[in-house]
Amino acid sequence: MPDISLTMLIVLCLAAGAAGWIDAVVGGGGLLLLPALLLGLPHVPAAHILGTNKAVAIVGTSGAAVTYVRKAPVKVNTALRIGLAALAGSMTGAFFAAGISSAVLRPVILVVLLGVAAFVMFKPAFGTEAGGQAVTRARTVTAIVLVGGGIGLYDGLFGPGTGTFLVLALTAVLHLDLVTASATAKIVNVCTNVGALAMFAYQGSVMWQLAAIMAVFNLAGGLIGARMALRKGSEFVRGVLLVVVFSLVAKLAFDQWGG
Repeated sequence: MPDISLTMLIVLCLAAGAAGWIDAVVGGGGLLLLPALLLGLPHVPAAHILGTNKAVAIVGTSGAAVTYVRKAPVKVNTALRIGLAALAGSMTGAFFAAGISSAVLRPVILVVLLGVAAFVMFKPAFGTEAGGQAVTRARTVTAIVLVGGGIGLYDGLFGPGTGTFLVLALTAVLHLDLVTASATAKIVNVCTNVGALAMFAYQGSVMWQLAAIMAVFNLAGGLIGARMALRKGSEFVRGVLLVVVFSLVAKLAFDQWGG
């Protein structure tokens, strides 16, 4: 474990808890957890920050996934198939990531996110109730290939907002309400995180002691967030979704033009 003050350890643990809550409700907890680690441990190599981030996040995501599966109408088999496609896409994206500039991708993602925010704001019924339509085999295949493979590729290539994109795409493609989409996204996230963490662990890029302490808070946040989403419903998730989307837009804009 790196040399870290008690105050900073407390701050990181609180950030981990908040990130777990955000991730469980609508995805995007990395917007808080990763910057907190980068700012709190400025002299630690980036690979170790990323590896530790994954080791913390996977605990909260897994806890939230279990909570959702027990109480929400999630088709686990479909979620796992999408997750395996996302795992393959993430590995592919990571392979090509070194050759692509994030400065080129950020403006594209900003435009997409602003479009998403406008769509969600001006279509209040989006994701607030199930579409009532049968999920055809074609839609399931589309979800596996485009949602799993495509967003998995984005996760490996760039990363920020992956959980949020998963929730939105699953809602649109499979006609899920936002609570069920968030539940399904958690299972997909567990699959992608397992692959990433395995690679970081193999490379020796995980600070396990620090991750173990922060993971306790991340798990607590994830469990609380999942239960709140289940209790309060899709309107609550929709509100959090908009906050996270605009936060992601602000972060990407600052990375692009403010740094």
